[in-house]
Amino acid sequence: MEYTASNLIKAINSLNKNFIYEYPTKTSKSRLKIIDVTLPEGPIVLERIIVSGISKEISLSVDMIQRLANAIQPDKPINVDRVFGASYNTRSALETLLLHTEYFYLCYPGRIQNIGQGFQEKKGHKHLIYCPEKPHRKGIIEELKIHGVCIIEADREIQLDALISNKPQLTGAAADIQREHEQMQVLLVKCAEALGLNAWVAKNDHGVKYNGKPIIELDCVIKKLEQTTPLRSYPKAVKAGELIDCIWFDKEGFSIPAIIEIEHSTGVTSGLTRMKGFMDEAPKLQDMTYIIAAPDDKYRAKIFRKANEPQFKALNIKYLPYSSILDLYHLTRRKMCGIDNIKFLHTFLEDTK
Repeated sequence: MEYTASNLIKAINSLNKNFIYEYPTKTSKSRLKIIDVTLPEGPIVLERIIVSGISKEISLSVDMIQRLANAIQPDKPINVDRVFGASYNTRSALETLLLHTEYFYLCYPGRIQNIGQGFQEKKGHKHLIYCPEKPHRKGIIEELKIHGVCIIEADREIQLDALISNKPQLTGAAADIQREHEQMQVLLVKCAEALGLNAWVAKNDHGVKYNGKPIIELDCVIKKLEQTTPLRSYPKAVKAGELIDCIWFDKEGFSIPAIIEIEHSTGVTSGLTRMKGFMDEAPKLQDMTYIIAAPDDKYRAKIFRKANEPQFKALNIKYLPYSSILDLYHLTRRKMCGIDNIKFLHTFLEDTK
């Protein structure tokens, strides 16, 4: 049976609200107390108590709870940090509360690491594991010894150091934002290529260089939007789509499976407006999927809110977190045969309705 956000909230709500909960790591001196749990799917309000006696109120959001619930499978170890990536600085608090419920255990599966040309099993990192058939006493953390289970630690470093921007040189936070935007753009192009698709890149980003070559010169990148088969009958849609960050086309050139705007430094409205303009100028191409890609926790609520405004509802916007782009990229590094690439993409998207 699928584990849901409601299951998660119900489990935490059953914990003693007057109890102080210890973190599973010995190095953490903080403790937690449950202040309020909103049924059926959150949020959860906690008091984080520091060793000096200072306390701070923190909240575990509905989005965060949903994301972890989606990752939970019976008897499968979960690395909570990996589920959230660099998002949500309260992720350890959520993990701590779950470990105090009756069906979650602490565990340390082994890990398989690349050593030269071979592999070596090493001591594992902290995971939690959901065991619906093996309850323990609530209010305590119990470790489950698991044998014969190892996590393969693939190299998740992405080598994008060769990325050179053609934009005016920025400094500080603005430079970091611009670089991350361009990194996500390159990753989306590489994902399209691996899935057997071609990609259009926004006209003002054609000069961005990757591995010494302008992105427009990459084999899978479309050189002229007006020459694509679906848009030959829609010259105004070509103009409307020129500045959309990334558009995926199938190799045969008959369909457009994804229109993607990357929102990092600009307002969400500008990306939605560009996509709405594109849809309005190509009304017969209604089977396209409109996607906003953005940081996991910073823009999510805003995207969901804006996507449901009356002028944008027809787009049926999907949300693609940056962490999912990274996951998609790493999975597409493998040679995958016999998959429906569009259905595969949709497993990484969240509905905003």
